[in-house]
Amino acid sequence: MTAAARSDGDRSGGPAAPVTQAMVARRAGVSTQTVSNALNHPHLLNEATLTRVRGAMEEMGYRPHRAAQTLRTRSSKLIGYGVPPSHSGQHTQVMDRFLRALSATADEAGYRILLFAASPVPGSTDSYGELLDSHSLDGFVLSETVRDDRRQAWLAERGIPFVAFGRRWAGEQIGDWVDVDGAAGTAAVIDHLVARGHQRIAFLGWPRGSGAGDDRAEGWQRAMERHGLPTDGLRLESIDDPATAQHAVAPLFDRDSQVTAVVAASDLLALGCYEALRACGMEPGRDVAVSGFDDASFATVLSPRLTSVAQPLEKIGKECVRMLVSRMREPERPAERRLLAPALVPRGSTCPLLV
Repeated sequence: MTAAARSDGDRSGGPAAPVTQAMVARRAGVSTQTVSNALNHPHLLNEATLTRVRGAMEEMGYRPHRAAQTLRTRSSKLIGYGVPPSHSGQHTQVMDRFLRALSATADEAGYRILLFAASPVPGSTDSYGELLDSHSLDGFVLSETVRDDRRQAWLAERGIPFVAFGRRWAGEQIGDWVDVDGAAGTAAVIDHLVARGHQRIAFLGWPRGSGAGDDRAEGWQRAMERHGLPTDGLRLESIDDPATAQHAVAPLFDRDSQVTAVVAASDLLALGCYEALRACGMEPGRDVAVSGFDDASFATVLSPRLTSVAQPLEKIGKECVRMLVSRMREPERPAERRLLAPALVPRGSTCPLLV
């Protein structure tokens, strides 16, 4: 038994789920905060309520995390960050830059970032439970948020402070987060291209279901509609890998589609567009405009240099630390959510359309 005590409720023969504060609260007929107070501030409760909560804990076999208890009594000055596994380089450069910004800001605030390997399953809580069993941390910063992400609810149930770089893309929003308005970023690219005479503009994104990818695709869709431009048949998909992106976008250039620009959901996808164009005897920027997203370090060494959308990573790192420290000091404060605007960085890959 590694986290909380196990419930008796799994009748399928598999491992039972851990008993949480929320489960105890339902059994005792009180709020989750009352259960937390029974553990950490029993003097705040009247005797009858305290007895009822403790009785429910005993009946259900609830045992609190050692780390969750120490969060209420002392500060370790450690913030946990689960490093996501790299899948074909997806987001690696962006997350590395974010981590540097986060570490620098945490250091200024008197904290250190404790890195640990996150589960390869997106949104999994496994690594967090294992870490809390053996370490005392003041809170967590989450990233790589996905649809049906379980981590926010899991941490909230245990009273563990956290802040996320990224929204929950489905269901109820839980806890504090800061994110980038990806839709605004791609919409800015469309406005930039339309001003340069482009009208047949394709979008190369990640497979549907990616929260951030769908957000960027929505910005393209809305901006195209706002300008009265067609979108049918112009949304393509690829994993975040240049070779796969080259294969996905090549049909646009093999036929007479009259596409004059491609907006990519990442710089790696844009790199695949470069290769596909050259394989067809065309040049990016001259024959077809190409843009990316994330403003990776290689964007300025490509020929032509890649127009991209830059995320305010330094500001995101600062906001994550500020929100988390505020949450640790005031656990009951209202949730704070910030959506930050990215910045278009025009370069040579989106030259005006030659008529």
